[in-house]
Amino acid sequence: MRFRPLRTTLTFLAAAALTLSASACGGAGAVETGSAGNELEGAKFVVGSKDFTENIMLGKIAVHLLKAHGAEIVDKTNLGGTVSNRKALESGEIDLYWDYSGTGWIEFLKNTKPIQDSAEQFKATAEADLSKNKIKWIGPTPLNNTYALAIRSEKAQELGVKTVSDVAELLKTKPQEVTLCIETEFSTRDDGLPGLSKAYDMEIPKNQVKLLDTGVVYTETDKGQTCNFGEVFTTDGRIAALDLTVLEDDKKFFPIYNAAVTVRQETFEKYPALEQVLQPVIAKLDDATMQQLNAQVDVEGMEPDKVSAEWLKKEGFLGSDAA
Repeated sequence: MRFRPLRTTLTFLAAAALTLSASACGGAGAVETGSAGNELEGAKFVVGSKDFTENIMLGKIAVHLLKAHGAEIVDKTNLGGTVSNRKALESGEIDLYWDYSGTGWIEFLKNTKPIQDSAEQFKATAEADLSKNKIKWIGPTPLNNTYALAIRSEKAQELGVKTVSDVAELLKTKPQEVTLCIETEFSTRDDGLPGLSKAYDMEIPKNQVKLLDTGVVYTETDKGQTCNFGEVFTTDGRIAALDLTVLEDDKKFFPIYNAAVTVRQETFEKYPALEQVLQPVIAKLDDATMQQLNAQVDVEGMEPDKVSAEWLKKEGFLGSDAA
């Protein structure tokens, strides 16, 4: 589920974005990309991203990688939520950003039932979005950043909850214990709380549901004062750091969310080398890798720009002369 999450508060991310922007323009501490090829020489791309840690990180990975292959880049990462980025892509305000197969299938293509096979879900999403909306999906990554409910481990043992069905049962026996922290987008999405409530036949009282910034959801779930349960993302590094227990989605409600780069068909046809440049990196981004990268930002306090560049360099994707 991580992806869409803010690993920090919105205020911190906004400040970080300004710092990163200055660095991208050659200020102190700027990351030198190096050269890994000239496949995209002469191309110019505006790169967007959503406003949570993982997606910002993925956006920065694209920024550094495409630059290393000769492209000129305008960095518009941390642009906003899903709707903002999708509209920006469709209108031409940005040229590409990373999204997730489950989001495409449910939110953009308006399907109500996810496909439980990862490869089939991505194939169906990519084919339908290209056909209906002329949006090309490049991917998918192995990582599955799906939603989940989590609870601090000691409270999970106290209440005896291991699955989401256990939460639904708890609503009948100890309804006061079912307090939930979620971010705003989750409160309205078909693949969020409305759909989850229907799938598990549970109606959590509105006064027991708190809407918070994504990063705050994790800290408040860990404290256990505002809420016992929190909406989390499965590739988030804070789950392990805070010793949260992720509840099993035993009815398999949540879709599969493999990340991929989305780009307008006309842009892809003009620069088909995008796929050969991106795919080797995409193949490396599994759950464990993303959890580690996310944790460097959310737990250790590093900047997404630096974390993404260092990972690309370590994996040999930025060229031999990268700083």
